[in-house]
Amino acid sequence: QVQLVESGGGLVQAGGSLRLSCAASGRIFSTYGMDWFRQAPGKEREFVAAISWNGDSTAYANSVQGRFTISRDNVKNTLYLQMNSLKPEDTAVYYCAANREPYISTRPVPVSSYDYWGQGTQVTVSS
Repeated sequence: QVQLVESGGGLVQAGGSLRLSCAASGRIFSTYGMDWFRQAPGKEREFVAAISWNGDSTAYANSVQGRFTISRDNVKNTLYLQMNSLKPEDTAVYYCAANREPYISTRPVPVSSYDYWGQGTQVTVSS
């Protein structure tokens, strides 16, 4: 079992930055590929970024490429998302998700493919 708890969301002005964290319980965190998703009101949950089990590979949605950086610390069992140059369209609830597939070459994959989800953290970007 893996439990995921996100934190770090909040209200920020356009152009600002936030750093999200996802704390994981359970010793198997380091063997899982980890992703960030987001869901805006009235929209489907969408892929944001992914990182392989060892951090060697990352992948991003086109909409966040160059602005967001995903990273992980397998000693601290924590996943991060550094978000810079935020835009109002980044406003959403952000979720971390764990996938037992440790590699990310096939990302994005269907939402149903993920084994564990966090409860989400709200990010609001004002114009």
